[in-house]
Amino acid sequence: MKKNSTSPSRKKFLAWSALAVCAATLFKIIPGMKTKEKGTTVRMLAEDGSLVEIDQALLTPGKKITNLELQKWIKKQGNE
Repeated sequence: MKKNSTSPSRKKFLAWSALAVCAATLFKIIPGMKTKEKGTTVRMLAEDGSLVEIDQALLTPGKKITNLELQKWIKKQGNE
């Protein structure tokens, strides 16, 4: 019997299949490596009482509000 030269052989098919599976696995693993390190987020309480995580880089270090500013903010939130 003659072998059809245009059809791929079984070995080529298996090699390409294995390469496709490896590539799919690699693409799935790579985005997982870009996860943030532990400790870079801070948990805070939102206005509605839900817990949210905020990137620590977005917070300004050393800038704190006074007790008077906090009391004014609480009164303002209560009136709305």
